[in-house]
Amino acid sequence: MGICSSCESTHLETAKLILQDGRLQEFSYPVKVSYFLAKNPSHFVCNADAMEFDDFVSAVNDDEELQPGQLYFALPLSWLKHPLQPEQMAALAVKASSALMKAGGAERRRSRKKLVFSAENDGRGGGPRRNGGGSNRFTAMLSAIPE
Repeated sequence: MGICSSCESTHLETAKLILQDGRLQEFSYPVKVSYFLAKNPSHFVCNADAMEFDDFVSAVNDDEELQPGQLYFALPLSWLKHPLQPEQMAALAVKASSALMKAGGAERRRSRKKLVFSAENDGRGGGPRRNGGGSNRFTAMLSAIPE
């Protein structure tokens, strides 16, 4: 017989909000988007999962709560009127990765994880899938890769 032991995780899942300046705010308790917007009226909050290249960025409703385990961005209001360009998406990915690594401290340095983004295949074996308007659709695959 072997010795079995169980260890409960003390990890608390949080809602993560990447600010325009690259800082990370984490919320371990329910918080409405309006709480953030009251302090930052020239910004809006968007869910990272809802962001696509060459598509307009949609704002999370003011009365919605930030969900634990989700990644959000605080973006300037001017971004609501323009499609998200690949360069902007790449800059946001770098900003998020940097903020998440800085926030991890010593615990994350022991078990480093990379933020991975990949393009959805179009099913024909070539490149990203094209949507009706000829835009590329990329999906964030936020999986951990232990080093």
